[in-house]
Amino acid sequence: MISSNDFRTGTSIEIDGSVWRVVEFLHVKPGKGAAFVRTKLKNVQSGSVVDRTFRAGETLPQAILEKSVMQYTYRDGDQYVFMDMETYDECQLSAKQIGSQVKYLKEEMEVTVLQWNDQVLEVDLPNSVVLEVTETDPGVKGDTATGGTKPAIVETGAQVMVPLFISIGERIKIDTRNDSYLGRE
Repeated sequence: MISSNDFRTGTSIEIDGSVWRVVEFLHVKPGKGAAFVRTKLKNVQSGSVVDRTFRAGETLPQAILEKSVMQYTYRDGDQYVFMDMETYDECQLSAKQIGSQVKYLKEEMEVTVLQWNDQVLEVDLPNSVVLEVTETDPGVKGDTATGGTKPAIVETGAQVMVPLFISIGERIKIDTRNDSYLGRE
């Protein structure tokens, strides 16, 4: 159990059988009446965000989340197979469980898997990955006055906007959080 007075950004709590993460919190102590805690909560499973107010000192069950480092080993149909780096157990996850970052998954990549009651909540890839460009149009000098961009497809099939000087076969660094080009490797 955790008190509403102990809420911090990132704290995970259980409400109505689902996991919520505290995004924002504000302890309010009005001149008249009892103190309360105003929060903004995000549902970890669905992604919905709600504003909720708790009495000061109100206790709620804290969600116990397990983080484990897993390595992506291979794809089996529409399932992605990961191996736990400590126990060497394998688990299969669907593209829906992994989320939008599935387009950057590469064999032998280590990811962090967040679980609650043996249910996968999040799969976090590294903040940046290095991938090879497999398809892009040639950039022509003099096309722009300032640095222009063009679409490029990398080895995992993801499309990223890159500068005009990038060509096929080059290895580039990509930010997985916002799909942006970071530089050549």
